[in-house]
Amino acid sequence: MNLKKLPPFFFLLFTLSSILLFQSCAPKELYDLVQEEYPPDSITLEETPQSAESGKPGSGSLETFPIEQISEEKYAYRQLAPPTRQIYDEMLTAILHQEEKIHLSTTDLEVMQEAYAAICADYGGLFWVNGYVYTQYTQGEELVSLEFSPKYTMEEAERTQVQAQIDEVAGQWLEGISMQDSSYDKIKHVYDQLAQNVEYVPGAQDSQNIISVFLRNQTVCQGYACAVQYLLERLGIQSVIVSGTARGESHAWNLVALEDGYYYMDVTWGNTKYLDKEGGETPYIDYKYLAMTTDEMEIEHVPDGALELPECTAVANNYFHKEGNYIVQWEPDRIGQKLAQAWEQGESITLRFSEKALMEQVFQYFVTESHVADYCNGLTKINFIQDDEWNEIRFVFI
Repeated sequence: MNLKKLPPFFFLLFTLSSILLFQSCAPKELYDLVQEEYPPDSITLEETPQSAESGKPGSGSLETFPIEQISEEKYAYRQLAPPTRQIYDEMLTAILHQEEKIHLSTTDLEVMQEAYAAICADYGGLFWVNGYVYTQYTQGEELVSLEFSPKYTMEEAERTQVQAQIDEVAGQWLEGISMQDSSYDKIKHVYDQLAQNVEYVPGAQDSQNIISVFLRNQTVCQGYACAVQYLLERLGIQSVIVSGTARGESHAWNLVALEDGYYYMDVTWGNTKYLDKEGGETPYIDYKYLAMTTDEMEIEHVPDGALELPECTAVANNYFHKEGNYIVQWEPDRIGQKLAQAWEQGESITLRFSEKALMEQVFQYFVTESHVADYCNGLTKINFIQDDEWNEIRFVFI
């Protein structure tokens, strides 16, 4: 029996008669949140034109901290032209020091918008700021200055307290992994921790920042993506938040830099569950979204073009290659031993195949002809999910 994938993202689970629930950012809920916190282009714009006579630039609002240049290794920062990087540095310095307002060294609104969007992509941990307002100063018809005022959601004292709480939880989640571990182990650890500890809940409080992740354990795709960037940075891995759509819905995920190249990573879609016929939910982690190539990412994701993205072709740190679950030839004993190991440990296992014909051959032998019982002593029924789009079969032993 070859069970087909049902739109938009449901699978039949043989013998369990259950449905795989796909967790994604619902378009209406996400749109409402985005409108509240980040209007179109992820930027809060509230224009307050003033004349030079009524509000001279610099009168009591000059920045008091030296401009910091701390983002040279950040992905979005490196995509900017040098003049825009300067504006990025000015705005980020103001945000980090929680300055009320500063005058930028540009009067170009598009430069300001581009710089702010890049900051949001590079820094997932800016939980105390929610957009900005700007003021244009004119002399006659000439624009002479542009003032940037971040919109803060809390005072500095509260920010310090919340930061300490976040760091405590983040430290607990990163126990068992260290800077000396491989980059693959690091990204898998972060992927696992977020999937296991954080529930996808549309409309979750503070869902557009990491407070929802670390302090409430409920978030949406934006919160997951911000948390990935925040945690991986603590482990020495550069990543950036990518925005766009997935299956037609607004979505956010990550681009991560590993030693052999770039990969895409989507924790939101990796965190899923079964709903059986009795209505019980069984969570599981789907690793197809742990370390994707560009071709794999584009099966279901469409970036919005705000960032110039690399062509990701590396596979050495892909989950299936790394774990030995990528099958390229017919080796029934090897496959059977993998199934037996999963059965003995009471775990599920997903195998990915290099081509559809090989997947169908494995299905025919192990499922249709029941040879899985030759390797799994005591097995009386076969539970599986077959994904023709990704050439995968997931065996669920429960």
